[in-house]
Amino acid sequence: MLIKKDEHIIEIPILLTAVSGKIRIKNRSILNEYGTPVAVKRDSFLLSNYVEWQIGYDVVKKETEKLAESSLPETEFTGANGKIKALYELSEYIWYFYKWNVITKEELENVVAYLNSIQDQNLIDNNSELQIDRSHPIEKNINGFDFEWTQVKYPLLIYKFNGYEIVTEIKITEKQYAVGTQPMLYLCFPITELKTKTNLIGRCAETKEIAYFEISENNIKVFLEMLKMFGILSKDHKHDILQIINTIIK
Repeated sequence: MLIKKDEHIIEIPILLTAVSGKIRIKNRSILNEYGTPVAVKRDSFLLSNYVEWQIGYDVVKKETEKLAESSLPETEFTGANGKIKALYELSEYIWYFYKWNVITKEELENVVAYLNSIQDQNLIDNNSELQIDRSHPIEKNINGFDFEWTQVKYPLLIYKFNGYEIVTEIKITEKQYAVGTQPMLYLCFPITELKTKTNLIGRCAETKEIAYFEISENNIKVFLEMLKMFGILSKDHKHDILQIINTIIK
C-alpha cells in the first residue's frame, strides 16, 4: 500500500495473476450474474472483466505475519469474538482520510447513529428471505451411477454506488469452519479502474504483474458507505464496525 499524504491518495497494489486469495479477476456479461474467474496469463483482458476483492476491515494482533500488512499495527480494539484487533484495509483507509480531514467526525457519527437504529432482527444474516435454497432431490442416472440430484441457489445482493463504476456484492454462503451461513461482502470494479504501465485491454497479464487501484477524495465516500454496509451484515459485524469507528475518532 502506497500512502501519498500530501495528495490524499492511497494506492492499493493488486497482483493480476493471483489464482486464489482475496482478490481475483473475473468476467461477466451482465451485472447481476455470478462472475467466472479469468486465466489472465492465457486469455486477453476484456472490457467485461472486473476485480473482485473480498475486502477486510481488521486483523488479529496475535497474527503477527498478517499484522505486518497493516500500516496501523499500533491501533487496537476488541472484536465481537473477544480477540484484540488492529485496523486493516477498509478501516485503515477510513482512518487516513479522517486524519486528512476528508471524512468528518460528523460523517462517522452518522454511521454510528444509523447502525444503532438497526435492530438485530433486521440485520442481513437474520433476513428469512436471504436463505440458501436447496431443491428437492430427484434421481438422476449418469453413466450407470444412480445419483440424487439437487440444485443449490445462493442469494446474491448487488449494490451500485451512484456516480461510480464500483459496486458491492453480498453473498450468503455456508460458514467454512462452523455450522450455519454467513454474509460475505465483496468490492467489485471494472479493470479499467486500474492503473498500469500499459493498457490492459486486448493483452494478457505479464508474470506477477501488479496494477494499482487508487483511493482518493473522489471515491473515499464509497468506502465510508461500505463501512456502514459491513455493519448491517450481522450482530458481530455491527459490533466490530462500531468499535472501529470509536477507535478512529478517539
